Amino acid sequence: MNRLPEYRFAGRIAVLTGAASGIGEHMAYGLAHHGSDLVLIDVDEDRLETVGRRIRTAHPGLTVRTIVADLSDRTAVEAIATRVLAEHPAIGLLVNNAGIALGGRFDQVSIDQFEQVMNVNFRAPMLLTHALLPALTATPGGHLVNVSSLFGLIAPPGQSAYCARKFALRGLSESLRSELIDNGVGVTTVHPGGIKTRIAESALVGAHVPEEEIEPNRKLFAALLSYPPQKAAAQILRAVAKRKARLLIATSAKAPDLLARLLPVGHARIVRAATVASTRGARPATAVVRK
Repeated sequence: MNRLPEYRFAGRIAVLTGAASGIGEHMAYGLAHHGSDLVLIDVDEDRLETVGRRIRTAHPGLTVRTIVADLSDRTAVEAIATRVLAEHPAIGLLVNNAGIALGGRFDQVSIDQFEQVMNVNFRAPMLLTHALLPALTATPGGHLVNVSSLFGLIAPPGQSAYCARKFALRGLSESLRSELIDNGVGVTTVHPGGIKTRIAESALVGAHVPEEEIEPNRKLFAALLSYPPQKAAAQILRAVAKRKARLLIATSAKAPDLLARLLPVGHARIVRAATVASTRGARPATAVVRK
C-alpha cells in the first residue's frame, strides 16, 4: 500500500461531528490550534455555540461554521452534506465522532431504540462519508477519521446495539482505507477505551431494563470512564498527521484488543465473566441479577 505524506492541517477545512463535548470538543480546539477552518456539527445547540464562540475568540482568522442537527434523522444528515458541499467543494478532513450509547440486553431494548443507535452511530457517518467523498478527494492529501470504540474490538453482553454499530464502522473504515489510498486519502479508525465524556449520563436505557438496575449500572459505566478527553483528542490528531490506520486509546482498549488477538474465541468467555462480575458489584444486594 502506498505511503501518504503527513497530513497538513493549516488552511484546510475540517468537518467534525459530535463537536459540542468530550473528544469532539477537544478535537475542535486542537484542529483550530493547527490552523484548520471548521465545520462543527452537534445536536446540542447551546454547547456547540459555546465551543464555536471560544474558537472564534481564540482564533479570529479562522472560519468556524456550526450546524445543529439530529444525526438520527436521515433528512438532516443529507441536508448537512448538501450544505457542506455547497460551501466547501474541497475539504481536507472528515471526522465522524458523534455517537450515543444504549444499555440493556438485546431482549431488553426496543427495535426503535436499536435503530436510533444504528442511525446515529453508523448510518450518519456512512451517509456523510459517501456524500462528502467528492469534496474529500477533490484535492490530494485528504483524510477520514471514524471513531469506533473498545466495543468495536470486543463485544460484551448488554451492548448489542452499540457493538453492532462499532464493528460495522470498523469494517467500513478498513475497507475504505484500501479503496481511498489511490485517491491520496488516508483513513484512521479510532478505538477509544474509557474516555471521560458525557456518554454515560446521556446514554439511552433499554425500554425493558428493570428500574432497579438502571442507576447502579449507569454509575458503574460512568466510573469506568476516566481517561481525559483532551489527551484522547491530541492522540487522534497525531494519528491523523502520521496517517495511522488504527489508533487504540488507553489501556482499557489496548488490553482487550490483545486478549482478543491471543484468544479469538475464548476471550468472549472472559469478557462475559468480567462484565457479569462488575455488574453484580454495582447493584444493591437485594437486586435480581439477570444473566
